[in-house]
Amino acid sequence: MFDAVRNNQRIVQIFLGLITLPFAFWGVDSYVRNSGAGSDVASVGDTKITVPQFDAALRERQDQMRQALGQNFRPEMLNTPDARLSVLNGMIDQRLLLIESSKNRLVTTDEALRDVIAKIPALQENGKFSMEKYENALRAQGMSQPQFEAKLRQDLTMRQLMGTVGDSAFVAQAQADTVMNLQLEERQFNEFRFPAEQFLDKVKLAADAAQKYYDENKAQFEIAEQIKAEFLILSQDAIQSQATVSDAEVKSWYESHKDKYQQPEERRASHILIMAKNDGEKAAAKAKAEDVLKEVRKAPAKFAELAKQYSQDPGSAKAGGDLGYFGRGSMVKAFEDTVFKQKEGDISEVLESEFGYHIIKLTGIKPAKVRSLDEVRADIESDLKRQTATRKFAEAAESFNNTVYEQSDSLQPAADKFKLKIQQSGWLKKNPDPREAAMLGPFANEKILGALFSEDSIKGKRNTEAYEIAPNTLLSARVLEHVPASTKPFESVRADIEKLLKLREAASLAQAAGEARLEELRKGGDDKLAWSASKQASRMVPRDLPPAAIRALFKADVQKLPAYVGASTGNAYAIYKVVKVGMPEKLDEARRQALRNEYTRILAQEELSAYVNALRARTKIDINTAALEARESR
Repeated sequence: MFDAVRNNQRIVQIFLGLITLPFAFWGVDSYVRNSGAGSDVASVGDTKITVPQFDAALRERQDQMRQALGQNFRPEMLNTPDARLSVLNGMIDQRLLLIESSKNRLVTTDEALRDVIAKIPALQENGKFSMEKYENALRAQGMSQPQFEAKLRQDLTMRQLMGTVGDSAFVAQAQADTVMNLQLEERQFNEFRFPAEQFLDKVKLAADAAQKYYDENKAQFEIAEQIKAEFLILSQDAIQSQATVSDAEVKSWYESHKDKYQQPEERRASHILIMAKNDGEKAAAKAKAEDVLKEVRKAPAKFAELAKQYSQDPGSAKAGGDLGYFGRGSMVKAFEDTVFKQKEGDISEVLESEFGYHIIKLTGIKPAKVRSLDEVRADIESDLKRQTATRKFAEAAESFNNTVYEQSDSLQPAADKFKLKIQQSGWLKKNPDPREAAMLGPFANEKILGALFSEDSIKGKRNTEAYEIAPNTLLSARVLEHVPASTKPFESVRADIEKLLKLREAASLAQAAGEARLEELRKGGDDKLAWSASKQASRMVPRDLPPAAIRALFKADVQKLPAYVGASTGNAYAIYKVVKVGMPEKLDEARRQALRNEYTRILAQEELSAYVNALRARTKIDINTAALEARESR
């Protein structure tokens, strides 16, 4: 199989994004040489977490949150003591793991590092690693290749330690079965409901009940201050869309960067693999391979048939041993060296690798070539436009800010100057409900809303300054309409308040009636309720039952059936009659395994957490609160 020949393929199971990794970077040797605790944010043992390291980690966390939340992200989310301390505590945990990895002499080899990078999907083109995409990705992140590779090496090394600790989490079969049985256990029941509406005619409100509720809960009836605004957005993307690139520029770039468009030689090979899992199997495996080679020599044209018959590589054997085209750096060295020395049609001698013994047939050669200008024209145009936009954005941003400030009575001059469209918002509240953030778009930002609701914006109708709402994206806005805060008159809400109070009281009467009937049933009273048809539910599959009902059902004492329990479910009280307890007739093995894996994962997380806590307990850790607060005030 192709996988069997690839270098250290198991490492690819580590999930990696394009470039963003969860660990802030610091060199292994740098923490030994740091000094000057007075200005450092924290010390961990004999090492320091410096201000630049903390700032870099904070920026990385902001980038991660910006990518996750999109337009709902607000930079000030991390400008709180708790948020910044959380970032610092994460750095301390990472530093402890890094120090422990170093003590245990854990390393990530160059070969493993190269293999992981080559397998990052975003760095591939047509399924193969692309140096051009790699360089572009690094450029977009503002990182050099040595910086990224040092960061990745550090990350992989720490993951080795984390994996070792996590793997120590042992889940006994009986333990796993107990957890699964609890999740899968089904309870069959009938239901009888006491709806609040049935008791409405028994509710008598005091004459002043609605007025009293209104007076005590006026905040519920406030109409928030609101505005409508018009706004402009200046972004690097907008500048890029307006940029133009001439054919001469494209051709000049291509001629001066031809080395970027080199397509290295690729070769296609098929192989027969006889595996040797340990030293004791080597002699027999080699002898078997030699015998197979004799058959291949007698009938070279039947190589594919013989691969299907003899190869122990499950991935490629079915395809007649075919591994497809690959370039240098994709295979283990011994295998690669042989392939790139062969002529098309050649069949190798028996070759030993870490996987066993191979017989290799070279089936195709794609010579190295330079991609033509026409092939890469679109990419070059896009790169040149992006470079132009990157260069011009800083200059445009300053000019944009100056324009909206100097001509603050209108956004039109800025719109004309930068060829932007003036947009309009809907009604905006000064303090929106967090649940409404997704609907606010670019206005999900406290600073922008604060500026719009300022006296200068509302009374003077002046433009706000330009605020950054995303990387390389600025917004300036201006109030169009303003509605001051007010309170709904009592008479306009009296009917709604009375309805609410009656329903609340009716729900209390329903609960009292339900609990009384439940007590009678538990004492052996006549069971003459008009029960619903039989239903069943489990903790894993609650069947749309509310959480209170599920909790009640699975707290029921089922030693003797039927068992009766009750729960308030919104505007009703329900009694449940548990009549049967059992397990599903057919247990989906995939679901069972998923549950076992999830339970193991939770235990592994607990093991790792306990391990880190133990490292913290035996390591001297000092947090420079003053330095941390200074970072917050910036």
